[in-house]
Amino acid sequence: MNGVKKVLGILMILLMVIIPQMESFAKLRNIESNNVFHQDKIPVGKTGKMMSVTFYVETGSDYADAWAGIAYDDEEDENIEFPFELTSETTDRKHVGKISKGKKKSITISARVRRDIPEGYYGIPVYLADDKEGGRGIQEYINVYIQKSATTDSSESEAVKDVEFTLGEGQSTPRGKYPDVLNFGLNLANTGKLTAFDVTAHMIMDKDSTVFPFEINDANYDRHFDKIESGGVTSLDYSFAIQKNTYTGYYPIKLEITYRDSTEGEIKKTEEQFFVHIQNKDKDETTTSPGEFNPNDRTKARIVVDSYRTEPKDVYAGETFDLIIVMKNASASVAASNILFTLESEKANDSAVFSMEEGSSSHAVNSLPANQTTELRLKMSARAGVDQRSYSITINEQYDSPEYKNATDKVSVDIPVRQVARMNIGSFEINPDSISVGDDANITFQINNTGKVVLYNLMAKFNADSIKENEAYIGNVKPGESGNVDVNLTGKAVTADDGKINLTISYEDENGNITEETRDFILNVNEEAETDIDITDQPMPEEENKGFNPLLVIIGGGLSSVIIASAVILKKRKAKKEQM
Repeated sequence: MNGVKKVLGILMILLMVIIPQMESFAKLRNIESNNVFHQDKIPVGKTGKMMSVTFYVETGSDYADAWAGIAYDDEEDENIEFPFELTSETTDRKHVGKISKGKKKSITISARVRRDIPEGYYGIPVYLADDKEGGRGIQEYINVYIQKSATTDSSESEAVKDVEFTLGEGQSTPRGKYPDVLNFGLNLANTGKLTAFDVTAHMIMDKDSTVFPFEINDANYDRHFDKIESGGVTSLDYSFAIQKNTYTGYYPIKLEITYRDSTEGEIKKTEEQFFVHIQNKDKDETTTSPGEFNPNDRTKARIVVDSYRTEPKDVYAGETFDLIIVMKNASASVAASNILFTLESEKANDSAVFSMEEGSSSHAVNSLPANQTTELRLKMSARAGVDQRSYSITINEQYDSPEYKNATDKVSVDIPVRQVARMNIGSFEINPDSISVGDDANITFQINNTGKVVLYNLMAKFNADSIKENEAYIGNVKPGESGNVDVNLTGKAVTADDGKINLTISYEDENGNITEETRDFILNVNEEAETDIDITDQPMPEEENKGFNPLLVIIGGGLSSVIIASAVILKKRKAKKEQM
């Protein structure tokens, strides 16, 4: 009994020690008394995953250029566990911009949740500052809820994709200062479960220094890689001169990444972005001396592609099509006039993929008011022999605005070009060339892919009134390769026609659309051969050797004795019956 009491006493002591420690990890903060930071709902994150911490601010004063961040202090409260990994993506301040007094402004900060953190509520200290590098300014708590990640978690946000790219994970923001050249390498990681093939990272640029802070000196800033394996990381290395007219601040740089998830897969596209920080001049500084003309101070219209389509919908190599592009003046108040659109096709093997079938590649539009559209209709053709993928058409723009004459810009559209599947069949080998009902004939031949696209799920089906239906599965056949067919056909009925056997060949394209082609060949089926033999109708062969054979004499004598004995017995029985 005393032993049981001692054990219970030890357990109570352990619970008293453990429970306060568990409660100290997670703590829900009362934010009802907050003056600046507020939440409509508590964000939910999962251990080991990136989460978005969203809240809004409502201040009693104006901020010309505000910054927000998540605060962390080792000495603040040792009993409160900080739920996020301490990396630059968590602790770097986020640029918020202008905040007006009494007006709400939503803020979202990304942070990666620690993998070892217990599930529960956590109070997170956040702050609002009026510059990038100064003190923290106003600081209050908001709340988040952390869940444990399950290995079977199937939500879309957490599911591992086939191919997924991450830019600059674990790296600091590239920083440059005018007039120095900014050299940096950016890690491109494939966090998906499949290898990415034929990867191209295309940097999206803009001549407007407020959008893209670098001088465009090189003709091509694309970075191409034959493949990036799952979990693999490669470096995108760049060297840029900073534009003179840029302002100090963070600039989002966008990358358009194209890839294939298999060596023969279709081209897929995704967009990623990263930030660079440029130090030059503040926005309130004047860029010109009094009376000096600065062309970048002029306001111009912004003409973009509103929509586009092709007629027919599918464009095939070697065929003509109509391209209809709807151009829009996206400016809210600035009109454009004397507009010239000039189309330029992407090249493959140093030759343009698209060419004008009718008319000119340049089209003039007299005027385009703000927020209005105009339609361009072009008769074009796609060059035969190009690979099946998307190719771009660049639309070079030149136009006037009230304050900006001869403004230039460019936009592009992507046109998928398809290839017609082509094949031929080798000679048939039929053994034997005619059969009886119930017998088999072996049929062999080759199907050759003579086109430029893969023939998926290739099958051959055989049918006729004289045979049992049969089919052969060949599989996927790449361009320039062949699939072998080897099948046995069984005779079912006597041929009543010319002996044609119908052959149907079917295959799918990359979208699962089925195409069928028919052929035929000759195989005659005859009556089943007689198998019973009547020995009475068979002629007896003449003996070639008439010499003496003792065995035959013995057998013959024995048979004669049996016959004579049988005759004597039958005669005696007959005589006995007559006496009776």
